[in-house]
Amino acid sequence: MTEATSILNLDGVCVSFDGFRALNDLSLQVDRGEMRAIIGPNGAGKTTMMDVITGKTRPDEGTVFFDGRHDLRRLDEAAIASLGIGRKFQKPTVFENLTVADNVLLALAGERGVFANLFSSRPRTAGDDIDRHLAVARLLPQRERLAGELSHGQKQWLEIAMLLAQDPKLLLVDEPVAGMTDAETEQTADLLCEIAAAHSVVVVEHDMEFVRRLGVKVTVLHEGHVLAEGSLDHVSSNERVIDVYLGR
Repeated sequence: MTEATSILNLDGVCVSFDGFRALNDLSLQVDRGEMRAIIGPNGAGKTTMMDVITGKTRPDEGTVFFDGRHDLRRLDEAAIASLGIGRKFQKPTVFENLTVADNVLLALAGERGVFANLFSSRPRTAGDDIDRHLAVARLLPQRERLAGELSHGQKQWLEIAMLLAQDPKLLLVDEPVAGMTDAETEQTADLLCEIAAAHSVVVVEHDMEFVRRLGVKVTVLHEGHVLAEGSLDHVSSNERVIDVYLGR
């Protein structure tokens, strides 16, 4: 079982695909209220790790506990999401023909059904919640714009706002700044740091300057297990990390 301070605990997790070990005795703990950055070369197991946490992939061995008591190996994707684990993929998926506000409305926790949300009378609290999430995501001025008119970076922020609307305890964010401008990248770092004040966050990223701006503990994955952990400066000076990922 996990420690009381842990929101997520993977212990000895192994996953194989046709003889290839995507995860190899992976052990990882994320504390409540922590933001953790996950880095590593392609094929290191980052996506498979996220798939295991969200129930998309079942581990062959090991344990995966959430919030100290939920055995994620025994739950499907919908049940895991309902526990409070939200995942943002690298490519944003928003309803481009709906307004920014309506995208967040659809995602609000406790609301039932796309059409019920859109065409029912909206309670004042829903509007307040929408504005609160859009303010965090730097999108309040874009409230009534169609989502399809947003820039790539703004669509990423909208999807983050939609995740926040589901009131997750843990956010899994995959390469949030891929394709962003420098200004959007800086704002995204500030956004995630703000979110981390009230949520646990795991960020998978390749952009080292972005990871440095986050200023959080870094876990380096390689060949399906943890190669190094610590501050970015600490892991960047690790000879094995330099050899397999950062280069000389």
